[in-house]
Formats: sequence, C-alpha cells, structure tokens
Amino acid sequence: MKKELDQTLENEPLYLNKKNSAINQLKSRLRSSSSNEIRYSLNEKLYDEYKSYQSDSALVYAKRSLNSAYKNQNNIQINKAQLNLASILGTLGMYNQALEILNSMEPKVIPELKGEFYWTKRIIYGGLSSYANDTEEKNKYNRLGDHYRDKAILNLPKNSIGFVLALSGQFLSQKKYNQAINLLLPYFNKTPKTDPNRAVIDYLISENYKAKKDKTQEKKWLALSAISDLELVKKENISLRELAFILYEEGDIESAYEYIKRSLDDAVFCNSKLRTYEISKMLPIINETYEAKNKSAKSQLIVFLISASVLSLFLLAVLILLFKQMKKLAKAQKNVESANNQLSLLNEQLQSFNTKLNQTNSELAETSLLKEIYIGRYMDQCSIYIGKMEEYSQKLKVMATAGKVNDLVSTVKSKAFIDKELKEFYTQFDQTFMLLFPTFIEEFKSLLTEPDSIQIKKGELLNPELRIFALIRLGIKDSAKIAEFLRYSASTIYNYRSQIKNKAKGPREQFEMEVLLIGSSKKEAN
Repeated sequence: MKKELDQTLENEPLYLNKKNSAINQLKSRLRSSSSNEIRYSLNEKLYDEYKSYQSDSALVYAKRSLNSAYKNQNNIQINKAQLNLASILGTLGMYNQALEILNSMEPKVIPELKGEFYWTKRIIYGGLSSYANDTEEKNKYNRLGDHYRDKAILNLPKNSIGFVLALSGQFLSQKKYNQAINLLLPYFNKTPKTDPNRAVIDYLISENYKAKKDKTQEKKWLALSAISDLELVKKENISLRELAFILYEEGDIESAYEYIKRSLDDAVFCNSKLRTYEISKMLPIINETYEAKNKSAKSQLIVFLISASVLSLFLLAVLILLFKQMKKLAKAQKNVESANNQLSLLNEQLQSFNTKLNQTNSELAETSLLKEIYIGRYMDQCSIYIGKMEEYSQKLKVMATAGKVNDLVSTVKSKAFIDKELKEFYTQFDQTFMLLFPTFIEEFKSLLTEPDSIQIKKGELLNPELRIFALIRLGIKDSAKIAEFLRYSASTIYNYRSQIKNKAKGPREQFEMEVLLIGSSKKEAN
C-alpha cells in the first residue's frame, strides 16, 4: 500500500492539471452566465472545488454564492451558502466569525438543512478543541462538539453519507469500534473514487483500528485515505500527516520526513490554519531525527572516503616499492632471495597487524553490545517489576475497598511502597549508569554554558534532567519511551530536553549528538 501511495505522490501533476482544468471550465461558464440562478449554482460548484484545495479562493466563492442566493430570495440557497461560508471560515481558523454566522441563522434554518447545520457546528467546535490550551477548555469544546454531533444524527437523512459519518463518530466515542467499522465498510465499497467523502470514510475506519491498537490496519486505511486525498487534490487533509508520525515511530525516518513535509506544504498552500498548527507540532521532532540521520550518514561517508584514500596511498606506496625492487632484481640477481624474504616478512607482519586489528574491533563491538544488552535488560526488568507492583497494589486496594481485609486499606492506599521501589530502581539505574560512564556528569556539564544550573540533591547520583540525557546516551531518544521510564508526561520530557538544549555551548541541534559521544573513544579522539 505504501508503494501505491508513493506512486500517487509522483503522479501529483496529473491530478493537479485535471483539477485546474475543471476549475477553469467552471470559471469560463460563470463569466458567460447572466442568470442569478446559474451563477449561484456555478459559484457553489467552484466553492466545492476550492474548499479543500485553496481556502482563500473558497471563501471568495462562498461569499459570491451567498450574494447570488440573496438576489434569488431563495431561503434554501441562502442557508446552504451560509453553511458553506461558516465552514470555510472554520478552515481558515476564523472560528468566532463562523459561530456568529451559525448562531444568527439558527432560529431560521430550514428543516432540510438542520442536520447539515448541526454537523457544521460540530466541526467548528472540534477545531476549537484542537486549539484549546488547557484541559477544561478542551473538554468544554469536546462536549459541545458531541452535543451537536448527536443533534446532527437526529436531523440528517438516515440514508445519507453525512448521517453515516456522524453515527460512526458517535460509535467511536462510545468505543463501539466494530460497529463503526461494519457501518463504514459497505459505504467504502460503493463510494466512487471521485467522491471526496471516500477519504473521510477511510480515515474514520483507520481511527477505529487505531483505537483497537491494530497498527497494520490503521496504516492501510490511512494510506487509502491519503491516496484518495491526493487523487482529488485535497490540500486540507490529515491522513498523510498521521501516517508520517506512525512511520517515524517505526523508524522509517525518510518516508516520515517526506510525508510530513508534503503535508505541511499542502496545509500552507490551502491556508488551513488548523492543519498547519497540528503539523508544526510534529515537524520539528521528525525533522531533527531526519537531520541527525543525514549527518550520521555523511560522517560515515567521510570516514569511508578517508579510509579509501589512505588505503590507496598505501597501495601506491607498495607498488612503488615493488617497482624499485624489480629494478634492483634486474641489476643484482644476488639480492633476489634477500628481497623476497624481506617482502614475505613484510606481508606476514601486515597480515598479523590486520588480524590483531580485526580482533580488537570484534572485542570492542562485543563489549559495546554486551553493555547495551545489559543496560537494556536491566531497565526492562526493573520497569516490568515496578509495573507489576503497581498492578498488585491496585488489586489490594480493590480487595480492601470491598471489605475483605479491613486492616489492609491504609497500607494499599499509601504510595510509600511504590515510591520506595521507584527510588531504589532509579538509584540502581544511577549506580549502574555511573559505573559504565563515570565521567558522564563532568562531561555533560562541560557542554553547557551554565554548568552550575545542574544541581544534584544530597544522597543522589543523578537528577531528572541528567537521567533523561543518560537514557539518550544509552540510545533511547523517543520522548514517549523516556516519559514512560521516568513516570513523567511526554510534554514534561520535551520541556526538560528543550531547556537543557537552550543552555548548550554549541549549536542547539547538535547537543544530543554531543551527549551520545560522552565516554566514547570518538570523543577522546576529537
């Protein structure tokens, strides 16, 4: 499926030409039309062409469509045009203006469009929820979005695609994932590729598989949704971005970078404020990893070129030596045996040197591997142990609460045991890490402009910031994994990393690469 998606990306100019041709035909008809009824219809069609392609142009035609509807004095057309205008204002991030239009038309919206009206409100509040900074505000907008989604379900025609999409969203929020998938699959099979709703259906199916933690199916349906978006030139999209983050988590950095960059280009082209905002939070993470990978590849190439050059010089020197030996052999046959013996001895020494060098490299690689395996197993076992203790403590709480062992309640409600085990776990981790990297703290501070800002409490070896970068030194770079290990939120880990990198002596983007060299032979060589 990824191969098909990549091919679709390459064929973008074909789809773009088709899109622009359709738009130009509509514009040509609009210029030659004098009837307000026809102009309303053409303006609405142009709005449909532009709404997920170029938001600014879609706004223009939404306003023109509304103007034609007022001239026609057609309430259905007026309501429809107002909904289109509110919808595109939401895409542009102008949520207050969108709500003003919706709230003003609510008392007089015609019955046939009530379902679409409530669904538009649900989308607006969904966008506000994505922008919300605090949990209370986000929950408020989510409740409003769910409220208007439920009202849309009650008012949309039961056989319409809008009803199906709204109902599947309700199933998803109620954790009825199989019901949602079974509802959507028949519509996927009968929805033509030219229908913009096809991509939405695919995306909703992927969301249900995501909730079921079925990563394979989630990627498949995201790819199908992204392909549909690309073929219809929908720049206001989400599937390609979601797929990019999954590939990033799986280690396919190049594809993740290509997809997220393409998503950002599309969002900027469309002027979709929400999509641009969402992508801007992910892009630095993927971009940083991509740049680090490229830098590593360049370093390896330089080492290879240097090695090849040295080897070439060495071979050239050997050839020159052999040539001189051949000239000497022609002049003095008596020295043949001596020269051959010397050459044989040189070859033996060279082979012996290569053998020892290979042996040394193997020993170093083995030592490094053992170190990584030891630390990895150690952390896994400790983390698993703590998880089991937490689970056991939870079970004891349930038993105590049920009244089975009354005098156990005070014990299980206390976190003293877990805190003690965590403290011991981190102490053992600190001791093991410092045993392997005894100069870590000194070298780490030397990378900072304010080394005294790293304060360690009495009785501790490492503080939280040092533990984060200790894990990075061990090769664990994923903030989510670090957060899980240290029992912090991912945002806390991200803030810690950002604060420390802001204090770096050298370039901020190279700081973590410098941390990876602490205690290594490469660091000493530099």
